[in-house]
This record gives sequence, C-alpha cells and structure tokens, in this order.
Amino acid sequence: MFASHMVYFGQPMSVKVLLVRIVAAVFVGALIGIDREIKNRPAGMRTHVLVCVGAALIALIEQETVACVAALGNSAINTSVGRITSTVVSGVGFLGAGTIVMSDRKISGLTTAASLWCTACIGLAIGEGFIIMGAAAGVIVLSVLKLMQRIVHVNNLKRLEVQFVHRTETLSFLHDYFDKTGCKILDVDFRAESKPEGNLYTNLYTLTMPSRINYVDIIETLSEHRNIRTVRTRNL
Repeated sequence: MFASHMVYFGQPMSVKVLLVRIVAAVFVGALIGIDREIKNRPAGMRTHVLVCVGAALIALIEQETVACVAALGNSAINTSVGRITSTVVSGVGFLGAGTIVMSDRKISGLTTAASLWCTACIGLAIGEGFIIMGAAAGVIVLSVLKLMQRIVHVNNLKRLEVQFVHRTETLSFLHDYFDKTGCKILDVDFRAESKPEGNLYTNLYTLTMPSRINYVDIIETLSEHRNIRTVRTRNL
C-alpha cells in the first residue's frame, strides 16, 4: 500500500512534494506541542515543531542523497538507507533527557520526553513520504496525551497544610469542600497554638485527588475562605 511513496528513493523529489512533507511535519508537531504548552510542560509547541521538522528534514536529505547517487549511475558508490535516520531516534534522547527533572524524590517530564521522541519518529515517517502513517501516529499521540488520563482514572497523593481559626466552622467547610471535589482524606495531623486573638489550628492533610482536579485550584479556593490563614503544600 505504500509502494507509491517509495518511488522517490530512485529520483529527486519535486519542490511541491518537499513542501507538502515539511508543512505536514509542522502541523503534526504543532498539534502535539500545543497540548504540552497548555499544560505548561518544559517542551512546548515550538520545541515539538522543531523536532518534527528537523527529523523530517533528515529523512528528506537521506532520500535526496540516495536519489542523487542513483542518478549518477556509478556502481562504485554505495548508499545505506536508514543509517542517517537511525541517528535521529537515538539523538533525540539527549533532548528528551533535558526535560526530565527530579525534585523532592519525584521524577517529572517523562511524558514530555516521550512525546518528543514520538514526534521525531513522526517527523521521520512524514519525511520518508508516509504522511498518512505520520498523521495517524500524531492522532494516537494526541489521544494518549489528552484522553487517556481522563479514561483511566488515577488518583494523585498530595499533602496539604491548612492553618485556620474558628475550628468548628472551618472544619465543616473543609470536609464539605473535599467531599464535593472528590478528594479523600487518608490521614490528618493537627496541632493548636494559643494566640492573643484566639487559637490558631494547623491541619496537615494527606489526600488522594482525582486526576480531573487541579491542585492549584484547591489551594486558591481554600485560601479565599475568611477563616483560613495559610495554605501550602508539603512533601510526602
């Protein structure tokens, strides 16, 4: 089914074909990068576009090189199809490694690194002429990044420290809010301090949070309550 694409290995490509493949690489790379940009990940739209276009260019260069050598008709010159493109797959690993960060015994950036590697592979496919294959792979990557977390429900474990006054009223608000958002309280450490203006209470909650809930939104909502003095995250 891909025989029509392979004809370009034996002859130079037209400018139209080159531009179509490059534009397709820009489009698919941008779609994947926009998802990372929205989620404020280390590698955003521009990085993914550049990776996809660069990989496509490497594939185009290899095809054009093979075509030029074939046009010379010199049997003394040998060509190896795939040698240049294989270096892209391994070389992008260094770029992906730059997005992986370890902080507070937690590793982040693995998904972005994987999306960069997949984007490079998609760029190679498009550059080689398998545009439909590359577009299909782009749709799959986007589906994984956008939909899988919603379909497969994963609860995040978080610790939240809340300082507040007026214990009875505030505890009722906190418990109602956690129930409403779907957060489950696994454990609570608490202490009370005597202040001139009244007792100051501190609760340290260990919570499981649904994947649909944004941790930042919880902090902002709680901090707006009149009885809550401070809200901050704590390491597990």
